[in-house]
Amino acid sequence: MTPRIEPGGLKELGLVNWLLCRVLSRAAGVRDAHLFSTLGRQRGLFRAWLRFAGRLMPGGTLSRHEAELVILRVAHLRQCAYEFDHHLRLGRRVGVGPELVERLVAGPTDPGWSDRDRALLTAVDALVTTKNIGDPEWAALSSHYTEPQRIELCMLVGHYELLATTIATLRIDRDF
Repeated sequence: MTPRIEPGGLKELGLVNWLLCRVLSRAAGVRDAHLFSTLGRQRGLFRAWLRFAGRLMPGGTLSRHEAELVILRVAHLRQCAYEFDHHLRLGRRVGVGPELVERLVAGPTDPGWSDRDRALLTAVDALVTTKNIGDPEWAALSSHYTEPQRIELCMLVGHYELLATTIATLRIDRDF
């Protein structure tokens, strides 16, 4: 599909956003991370979003490994190939290998998950599919995660839902 808004260059992004996109693309291991060079066209909002996104991941209270599990599960459930590809690359750096990816796709009922990971992924599935976490699932999550981490989880899932929606609507091309 043709992108509804093409990724921007220096002219469209402005110097600051263009430099940010270059750094973020390099960190992602791609020539141009299309998400950033597209969202960067909304100049002020882009920088505010980066600050918020960075506070969730990598700067959140969930481990990077757990955050990547959450993000990849959201991407899978939302069928967001861009998000899934991007976080496969990032996830490899924190131990999310092919076996874990297979289990992520299978879901939280896969027998290979620890109780902690199962509670996390069950909560992700509930948030994506019902936009809420039931009391039994919340109790399971509460036995493994602190109050700030549970708040963060809700926001992390919501954030990557927002991105999946934006990516799909703007038809942002995958990075290769």
